[in-house]
Amino acid sequence: MTKSKTPQWQKNMWALWFGNFATGAGASMSLPFLPLFISEMGNFPKWQLTLYSGLAFASVFLSQAVVSPLWGNLADRTGRKPMLLRAAIGMTVSATLTGLSTNVWMLISIRFIQGMFSGYINNAYALIASEVPAGQSGRTMGTLTTGNVGGQLIGPIIGGYLSGIFGFRLPFYIFGFMMFLASLSTWLFVKEDFKPIKRAAKTGIKDAFSGIAHKHVVVAMIISSMLIMAATTSINPIISLFVKELMHNHGNIAFVSGVIAALPGIATLLTAPRLGRLGDHIGPEKILLAGLIVSGVVYFPMFFVTTVGILGVLRFLIGIANAALLPITQTVMTLEAPARSVSRIFSYNQSFQAIGAVIGPMLASVVAGALDYRYVFLMTTILVLINLIVVVIAYRKDGVKLKGS
Repeated sequence: MTKSKTPQWQKNMWALWFGNFATGAGASMSLPFLPLFISEMGNFPKWQLTLYSGLAFASVFLSQAVVSPLWGNLADRTGRKPMLLRAAIGMTVSATLTGLSTNVWMLISIRFIQGMFSGYINNAYALIASEVPAGQSGRTMGTLTTGNVGGQLIGPIIGGYLSGIFGFRLPFYIFGFMMFLASLSTWLFVKEDFKPIKRAAKTGIKDAFSGIAHKHVVVAMIISSMLIMAATTSINPIISLFVKELMHNHGNIAFVSGVIAALPGIATLLTAPRLGRLGDHIGPEKILLAGLIVSGVVYFPMFFVTTVGILGVLRFLIGIANAALLPITQTVMTLEAPARSVSRIFSYNQSFQAIGAVIGPMLASVVAGALDYRYVFLMTTILVLINLIVVVIAYRKDGVKLKGS
């Protein structure tokens, strides 16, 4: 009797929450230390190390940007569950192989292949977006996000501790195992009542946007996702190297880097559901604009950081801003996109996120190599300001009031 009272979309949400958690924990357990792992593969000068680190981070997203629309079209015909299984199994294999890399180009190549099979989190959003009642979309998307950021919270700390003792390969093996568990969870507990699009139906970009009332807003959310990812991932190739510099190469650098990497996750975990609920009441556009303004205000002072402690405080504040960014863009697209094309809209969004995740690390690598690590934060501040302008212009073009709900 009790089981029948729980809607299937809620059961799916919690199964996908675990999958998001496994994805976030596994990735964050290994990725913050990727530059340190690469530094063990050769005696590279600073510019070369930052370049290889940027390529290693960007390669997975480069291939993801290319294939995401193809997976999105397939999802509209086969359902989101097969795409979730494809992503989870693909990352199980590729993460394990990354740990077996013997040189930097092998590592970069495996991560490029991984990008072709990734996309678990975006498919989880798309599945839930197609099922959740409109009045609960903000809270539900916020809750789903806590799975990913909760994993990102504990992943770097555990990964930093294990890396300091056993080396940088073990976290990749654990990542692979966690994605294996996510595969099982998705296969056993996610049930999708899917109605496929007929092959005769149009599946182009124009058709995907045809039923959307506020097209400029949805396009702005997609561009915003790209810029958010560019800003948030720009620090990835340099965070452990920057912490190493601040600590003057003394102490457990991997563990401290893990804590610094985890701090935004703590803040996002605490605030994402609350901001999601608030967005349901006052309008998601207000939350998004506030998040962008706070991001710009917090990123800029990072340029002047001289201690790990201050960097940690600012990283925590960025986590609060992050809770008002990607989850809110997902919510806006959920409310605006028609059910028949939601997977395609989310796949385009994933492609642009992936492009952002290529642009951010590569720009950061160039800036850090040519100038210094801290100049990356000035670059990130500029990206946030551009994002703010794009969102404001889109809402004005579609006549959506920014001061009303």
